[in-house]
Amino acid sequence: MNDTDSSLDIPDQKPCAFCDYLSGARPFTILCRNNLIAVLVTREQRGIGHLLVLPVRHYPTLLESEPDERHAMMDTLAWAAAAIDAAFERPGIAVWQNNGTAAHQAIPHLHFHIAGTLPGGGTDFDDVPELSVEQTDQIAAQILAAAPISSELGFTTG
Repeated sequence: MNDTDSSLDIPDQKPCAFCDYLSGARPFTILCRNNLIAVLVTREQRGIGHLLVLPVRHYPTLLESEPDERHAMMDTLAWAAAAIDAAFERPGIAVWQNNGTAAHQAIPHLHFHIAGTLPGGGTDFDDVPELSVEQTDQIAAQILAAAPISSELGFTTG
């Protein structure tokens, strides 16, 4: 697939926030990671247990993904959905992903959002308070206590 000649308008952000989080240059809660995929607890909780699933390799959109990354992302999204369900028992789980600024992509590093629904249903796309890393660490601990990581995904925590 690896189509780098896309017509998509990609947001301009340097350095990449997600790459900084993954490298440890900026503090962030990394729930787990392997050589292909990482799961982060976002500081902007737009739903209950809002997580980000992203490739470790930097590229802006789904169009540049490789088959092994796509398969690993789908397996990880399925685990994350089950983990959110186990930890928070929400009546629904939302998954969304944006490619290009016209689709409201803000960070030019492919990522999927996954979150349990809010008490009134859906997720919150308005301004939400930014949590501290200590608060997102607590969310990570709650998720991992309810849904230990499957060894078949090859993840390490933190």
